[in-house]
Amino acid sequence: MNLPLSVRLRVALQQWQRRRLRKKYRDLFDEIAAILFRHDPVGVNFEDNVDEYEPEVGTVLPRLKECCSSSDVRRVLHQEFSRWFTPEVAGPEERYDSAANDVWHVWQRHKRRQDA
Repeated sequence: MNLPLSVRLRVALQQWQRRRLRKKYRDLFDEIAAILFRHDPVGVNFEDNVDEYEPEVGTVLPRLKECCSSSDVRRVLHQEFSRWFTPEVAGPEERYDSAANDVWHVWQRHKRRQDA
């Protein structure tokens, strides 16, 4: 399939940004991807596609700095999944409660390590 140049450039930029985030945050990036894969809020976990949620992590991770609670993380997750998929596929914000709690936990652990 021959995609327009603008689309190919946007995809390349997103891939580059994800690589940069993964390098900067190392294990945190992978932990959040694993959390999203485990909770599978939009039903794409087919057990062999463990990298399925990496694009979403690439947009969620930079926004965690604005979060002050797991409720904030839930809002961010819902907004990003609504953007990546559709609001209908993303479903209600409450669907992200468990994933948000887990992401909040690993984010707080990451921040403590950075402060130490």
